[in-house]
Amino acid sequence: MTLTYIWTGFFLVGFVAALAQWLLLGDATIFKKIVDGTFDSAKVAVMDLALPLAGVMTLWLGILSIGERAGAIAFVSKLIAPFFSRIFPQVPKDHPATGHMVMNFSANFLGLDNAATPFGLKAMESLQTINPKKDEASDAQIMFMVLHASGLTLIPLSIMAQRAVLGARDPSDIFIPCMIATYVATVVGLLAVAIRQRINLWDRVVIGWLGGLTAAIAGLVWYMSQCMSKDDISLISKLVSNLLLLSIIVAFIVGGLRKRINVYEAFIEGAKGGIETSIKIIPYLVGMLVAISVLRNSGVLDFVVKGFAWAFSQLGFNTDFTPALPTALMKPVSGSGSRAMMIDAMKAYGVDSFVGRLACIFQGSADTTFYIVALYFGSVGIAKIRYAITFGLLAEFSGVLAAIGVAYLFFH
Repeated sequence: MTLTYIWTGFFLVGFVAALAQWLLLGDATIFKKIVDGTFDSAKVAVMDLALPLAGVMTLWLGILSIGERAGAIAFVSKLIAPFFSRIFPQVPKDHPATGHMVMNFSANFLGLDNAATPFGLKAMESLQTINPKKDEASDAQIMFMVLHASGLTLIPLSIMAQRAVLGARDPSDIFIPCMIATYVATVVGLLAVAIRQRINLWDRVVIGWLGGLTAAIAGLVWYMSQCMSKDDISLISKLVSNLLLLSIIVAFIVGGLRKRINVYEAFIEGAKGGIETSIKIIPYLVGMLVAISVLRNSGVLDFVVKGFAWAFSQLGFNTDFTPALPTALMKPVSGSGSRAMMIDAMKAYGVDSFVGRLACIFQGSADTTFYIVALYFGSVGIAKIRYAITFGLLAEFSGVLAAIGVAYLFFH
């Protein structure tokens, strides 16, 4: 129901704002502007976004299908299983929940959204079998939910696809910034929940994983900010992003050949989902883009952005990032809504603008806390969620701050 209230509110607020402009300022053209905007947005959602997106999604879902059959998820599962056993101490060794959680995070990490949700629901169901209070979220379930909400993803596939559709010069240039922002969100969420649950963070395996990855990313950011120019950072980012993505494609294909699978058939099987995904998102894109168009053309969205800009300017901050904030504000509530906000920012300010890129990094910095809580806890009948939303939002907020920081480092 939350998304229903938001969607309805967009139309009502936009209508009231337009009515006020007509009555107070005598601007009778405002209504035509809003109506024309709804038709244009509906056309853009289908013709300029959903249909061109089908080709990009078809390609990458096919490649990811090869990786899945080649054992990429199984490999990552074995790699991180020792770490998981430390941060989920309530889960018995060799319990099926561990495998399900590892598969869920591995699928998310590789951008396999279609596979991640079934694994996640199965993981929550498995954790529920060892939950002593069936109507209340256990510590393990909260840790799982917060880590899932932080949205740690190696390949921001849908974001790069949208950038490609809108004509970005280099759709993958947000690859490394997204990875840094979502990593920060994940670490903050993990540490916060671990402290709350009194999990031993000084375990050698935990320190090795968190310390090693954090040191590597911190060192990368420090080196780029202190020893490289903006042009060098942009060049290196593009080179590494494209090289890594191409390496993943080649590794998946080579891995599939070593496993003696028919890589072409695996590609075709996965690629079929590209068309299905593109068709499924058309109603969501049309609904949200039209509602956002009403807000923008009525002047409400600009008023909100200017309000944030004024507030941050009073605090002495650079305010170039404020036009992208609607994406960050929508993200905890609605993934489709924040995606529409991201697209709106790219179309309004330019796909390769600072605002357009930052909106993409916001979109890739974390997942959708309220939706995840409703879906995963609701699937097993949990009503008392304890501190799950609070810590999930903390992780998302950390991702937003990190997104702003890396956007200024890479693109400003």
